[in-house]
Amino acid sequence: MKTIVLLSGGLDSSTALAIAVNEGYEPYALSFRYGQRHKVELDAAKQIAKSFNTKEHIIVDIDLRQFGGSALTDNIDVPKDRSENQMGTEIPITYVPARNTIFLSYALAWAEVLDCKHIHLGVNVLDYSGYPDCRPEYIGAFEKMANLATKASVEEEEKLSIHTPLINLTKAEIIQKGIQFDVDYSITSSCYDPSSDGMPCLQCDSCLLRIKGFSEIGMDDPLIKKYKE
Repeated sequence: MKTIVLLSGGLDSSTALAIAVNEGYEPYALSFRYGQRHKVELDAAKQIAKSFNTKEHIIVDIDLRQFGGSALTDNIDVPKDRSENQMGTEIPITYVPARNTIFLSYALAWAEVLDCKHIHLGVNVLDYSGYPDCRPEYIGAFEKMANLATKASVEEEEKLSIHTPLINLTKAEIIQKGIQFDVDYSITSSCYDPSSDGMPCLQCDSCLLRIKGFSEIGMDDPLIKKYKE
């Protein structure tokens, strides 16, 4: 079975790809150059896609900087050193408006062209930064829309399924899954504000949640370890 995997190059999406491969899916990876602050995550996505022998890896160019409104696509400082309580009380400025809706729409279009009935993505509602488009209600609504919106879903009996294998896992549980399925976390990139050579800032929400996840399983983050050696 074919599946489209939304692959950012980060810890979660890389683990979702590994799970899809382990479940017997033939993966087609889809990444986006959307005007984000850095290209580090796309370099990581290329390496991850290659390491799991994806059938094809497409990087789509769109420019969300034209709209801005996010610390990832505008001249807005990335929040640093926030507590878990602060992360959980409001939607942060690193939220990119409608990003998952845009990405899933591209995945839906490619899936229809490939006659593919599955999409995998690494959204998560536990150790995450409060993004509204990571919730199960959102994923269910998009899946319903997708099965109303395409020629394939109207003409064929089999419907499109959106898989979110990480949605109810903690970051520590996600990492354990990835280790089980041979994800090389040293080549992933989760940081919102890395240096030009890919060194994570260790202070943004994404870095702090990642550090917490590795700490909870008693393991050093191999990406940080790589830069410290």
